[in-house]
Amino acid sequence: MVAFLRLALRRVAMMPVMILGIALLVFVVLQFSPADPAYNALGDSASPEARAAFAEAQGLNDPLPVRYFHFLGQLVQGDLGVTVPPSQPVVDRITTAFPLTLQLTLLGLLLAVVLALVLGVTSAMYRDRWPDQVFRVLSMAGIALPSFWLGVLLIQQFALNTPLFPTGGYVNPAESLGGWLRSLALPAISLALPVAASLARLVRTSMVAELDRDYVRTARGSGLPPFLIIRSVLRNALVTPLTVLGVKVGYLLSGAVVIEAIFDLPGMGKLILEGSTGGDVALVQGTVLTIALAFLVVNVVVDLLYLLVNPRIRTV
Repeated sequence: MVAFLRLALRRVAMMPVMILGIALLVFVVLQFSPADPAYNALGDSASPEARAAFAEAQGLNDPLPVRYFHFLGQLVQGDLGVTVPPSQPVVDRITTAFPLTLQLTLLGLLLAVVLALVLGVTSAMYRDRWPDQVFRVLSMAGIALPSFWLGVLLIQQFALNTPLFPTGGYVNPAESLGGWLRSLALPAISLALPVAASLARLVRTSMVAELDRDYVRTARGSGLPPFLIIRSVLRNALVTPLTVLGVKVGYLLSGAVVIEAIFDLPGMGKLILEGSTGGDVALVQGTVLTIALAFLVVNVVVDLLYLLVNPRIRTV
């Protein structure tokens, strides 16, 4: 337990350094944006003198390191700036949009994990037989499917041809739980299937490797019930898939941005699209930074879970 706490604290202690690196990368990249903050804030009718005064007042003429430390100071205070007129705090926009993206990501993750476990375990149990061959073909097809293309197909089939689900839009779960599930069902499936296919292959490979170990043959020879053997094998086999789960969650977060645009969901994807098309650097900067920080937190959580399920690494 002491070793686990020491490693966990080491992971958490690295977070501030990684946050600084992420903030620096996002800030520097967006400083080279062709968008003119003065033009976006004042409009095309503003005089050159007014734009120059705005740039001076906002510190846009300061050296890049000065602007970065000013940005960090605002970030520590929870201030991500304001959007272009009509001016609104970026934090307020993100607070409204991020919960939807988080809901979609978690729903897609849940669906992906369930499908991966069912397909991967079943494929390993029927190794080299027809269920295994079918699942392997399905997993390869799923990996090759782009989420956005799959989303368009699902809209065509299950929202237009057969109107089982809405073509887009979002229903708050406080208003209707059934409506919420229907509004996120197709987007979540679009995100989950490629991830499920990739994870299923990892689960199958890990399960097959574990089933060939000596302790499994000993357990079978001792007459242990099959479900107890599978439970032990599955726990050991999930160590490898768990190491890539953080990357898959990052894929779901980034994929949700595109899927939200396809299904007209008012999440982080809509904010990024709005900020990019409108030249709103503060809005793009805030949304990208929020998604990057969420990805960082998820990876730290996955690392801690990995430490829990793999005691051997605690001695490293």
